[in-house]
Amino acid sequence: GNISEDSLRILQNVPTKGAAAYMRVSNPVNSSKLSLVEKGICEDIQCKREELVIRTQGLYLIYCHLNFHFPDCSDSPIDIKIEFLVNDQVNGQALSTGCASEACQEKTFKTLSRLHLTYLNVEDRISVTLNHPKFLNEISLPNDNVLGVLRYSDEI
Repeated sequence: GNISEDSLRILQNVPTKGAAAYMRVSNPVNSSKLSLVEKGICEDIQCKREELVIRTQGLYLIYCHLNFHFPDCSDSPIDIKIEFLVNDQVNGQALSTGCASEACQEKTFKTLSRLHLTYLNVEDRISVTLNHPKFLNEISLPNDNVLGVLRYSDEI
């Protein structure tokens, strides 16, 4: 199957601590934050257009899986940075070079996955930003760009 459907099936069968969200993400509309598409799971977490709001404190696993497409790969490298924000402050990040001259072809595809474990309080807001959202591949693999949040434990 596809990664998005497999992950959704796994999350539906994991014994959670009462809070989980799993949603498709798309390019930002009016900010640098990825937009959340209402699809998937949203249990005991408030799911808004650009952020998830925590309703129960605890240790949370945040998961992001994104696909990128570089249609006109140039000789200069393009660094893709994903940032996990909690209350608009960077809480975790990943950096990857999406297009390097030795690997250049006419079209280049890249997938980035990131797991982040952090303690969250009630009303904490979670969002994801990209430094180059225009490269997010929403044409070939729109359903495989996902953000998941799972309450892992009550304790730190």
